[in-house]
Amino acid sequence: MEFSSAGAERAMTSLSMTAPTVRAAAGELTGAPVKINARDVNVFYGEKQALHDVSIDIPDRAVTAFIGPSGCGKTTFLRCFNRMNDLIENARVSGSIQIEGKDAYAKTVDPVVLRTRVGMVFQKPNPFPKSIYDNVAYGPRIHGMAKSKTDMDQIVERSLRRAGLWEEVKDRLAQPGTGLSGGQQQRLVIARTVAVNPDVILMDEPCSALDPIATAKIEELIDELRANYCIVIVTHSMAQAARVSQKTAFFHLGKLVETGATEEIFTNPRDTRTQDYITGRFG
Repeated sequence: MEFSSAGAERAMTSLSMTAPTVRAAAGELTGAPVKINARDVNVFYGEKQALHDVSIDIPDRAVTAFIGPSGCGKTTFLRCFNRMNDLIENARVSGSIQIEGKDAYAKTVDPVVLRTRVGMVFQKPNPFPKSIYDNVAYGPRIHGMAKSKTDMDQIVERSLRRAGLWEEVKDRLAQPGTGLSGGQQQRLVIARTVAVNPDVILMDEPCSALDPIATAKIEELIDELRANYCIVIVTHSMAQAARVSQKTAFFHLGKLVETGATEEIFTNPRDTRTQDYITGRFG
């Protein structure tokens, strides 16, 4: 993976509570290569320290869930991976974050290119005020990924298929993306994200604004996408974390309390704080 402007073109072409029922087996993580390596990460907002010495390995082609009570640092840590915290005044990040062995905070790294390689899906669907087609084509177009209209058509169709949306919108690609339902808009945003062939997809509570039916579709999509992507999801729903992830990390008061295979975290946590949170004693 390359994050510098010089490597951008090459990078673009590479393609309640008892423990909830856990869908993913712990053994699925065995031998999984590490995609993101974080060591001793601290985040400060001015004089306030929001994260304290967080270290974790994020596996490739798997879903890693960040859980914990509100304000515990989950989203702050997620935003470290694509340097979104750089956009916050007085924010400062220390420690090491490497993606495929490359320092994400090196001076040679172009944050714009990094954010293309490490895509992000936010809580509220945010389609551009453009057509469905142009929403998906936006990234490939500005990065010169298509040499012809035929190439772009193929990218748009492939991306919409990956997002499980093609059959629903193929006859109205010229219509505004903002006219879709909430769940469809979120899948459109995911299609827009995968259109530039990212290496990592970050999701910050992607279902919090959706109804149960739309949530189920997004969760099915996440399960399908993990075959090709490293996915990191922040979720307030422990049941969702149990359903979609293979690895879980529990945060509390800006610290990473423990991490492990999802099945183990939910059925046999090592730390009493994790046990208390999972069983609803606080949070």
